[in-house]
Amino acid sequence: MVVQDNVDAGDSWVGVRLEPFLHQVGGHLSVMKYDEHTVCKPLISQEQRFYESLPLAMKRFTPQYKGTITVHLRRDSRGHLSLVAPPLKENREPFKVSPESAAVAIWQTLQQTTSGGGSRPLAQRQQAQVAHSLKESPAKALLRPEFHLNAQVSSLVQDVNGNQVERRSFNPWGLHCHQAHLTRLCSEYPEEKRHRFLLLENVVSQYTHPCILDLKMGTRQHGDDASEEKKARHMRKCAQSTSACLGVRICGMQVYQTDKKHFLCKDKYYGRKLSVEGFRQTLYQFLHDGSRLRAELLEPILHRLRALLSVIRSQSSYRFYSSSLLIIYDGQEPTPGDLHPQEAPQKAPGSAPAGLAKVDIRMIDFAHTTYKGSWNEHTTYDGPDPGYIFGLENLIGILQDIQEGE
Repeated sequence: MVVQDNVDAGDSWVGVRLEPFLHQVGGHLSVMKYDEHTVCKPLISQEQRFYESLPLAMKRFTPQYKGTITVHLRRDSRGHLSLVAPPLKENREPFKVSPESAAVAIWQTLQQTTSGGGSRPLAQRQQAQVAHSLKESPAKALLRPEFHLNAQVSSLVQDVNGNQVERRSFNPWGLHCHQAHLTRLCSEYPEEKRHRFLLLENVVSQYTHPCILDLKMGTRQHGDDASEEKKARHMRKCAQSTSACLGVRICGMQVYQTDKKHFLCKDKYYGRKLSVEGFRQTLYQFLHDGSRLRAELLEPILHRLRALLSVIRSQSSYRFYSSSLLIIYDGQEPTPGDLHPQEAPQKAPGSAPAGLAKVDIRMIDFAHTTYKGSWNEHTTYDGPDPGYIFGLENLIGILQDIQEGE
């Protein structure tokens, strides 16, 4: 979102205020929204090199890489923290935008309700009570069911003119990651410090109510450069979750419930505790809209997963340690009027074959991916990634069981 901020006298600037990405369901790095079709995340050199040398066959299964930007931290006169980036060349033409979006308004309200100060609003007091009772930080408390972030924050949010913004459900995980990221930036770096971010395609921009399943793939999660302590920690997580026995575990989820008009959300802590049967039930839940099983999605999802499996089998030397796989569909079912035959030739890369419901399958998070010719050549692997293939095969098998009604 390109904004001209004139809140502070003599402090005008033109830049892109990065918004918290409210559809981030997993991961720990903060994913930010740059514009409607672009997200960005903190740059990690190994991930950048992966995108820049991406095999052609994998491009339809990964977000489009759009380059990098320089970002800096900014605090306005009201004390609100923002990450600000320069506009891209194609965005430099003047156009009107709202100075506050729903995402920014939610974030600013969250800053007000979690910051220290004289008057403690109701939401802050309730959050502090939850945090105290759970012996954890306010940021972690936001993720607990005892603190109903959806209702409390949306009921407090107003735009700059004092008007109530649209109330809508959102996943709190992205705000949690954003808060943790800004806290770290404030404590470790001076405010004028520049930070590099990757620009990537927003793969859910075309969906009205994006239902997203974030799956951590493979039987091993630590990279080759992991310390012994980190290696042991990740091996323990794998051994205690479905990563060991299935090669896949749930890292986050949001699924739109049409009967209640909000997202049902699950986080990585929920996913780590699941048994094989619990994993199967959660996959079923991901395909259920609160009223019925979206059975028409199974065939296009399976079609895409089989195509991905074929591509992964053909990639020798690649190891996708700690990467995730997103399964995406729209919680708002298309009506016949939404379909226009003349639009058929302009299919998106993630489109399903004719006659199948639209779904998308994307690989993300490549900070620990290694391959022949990558920077970390002290370990080179032969053949395709066996752990990733094991996870894909099991995922396909479970979805086939759901399709057959088992």
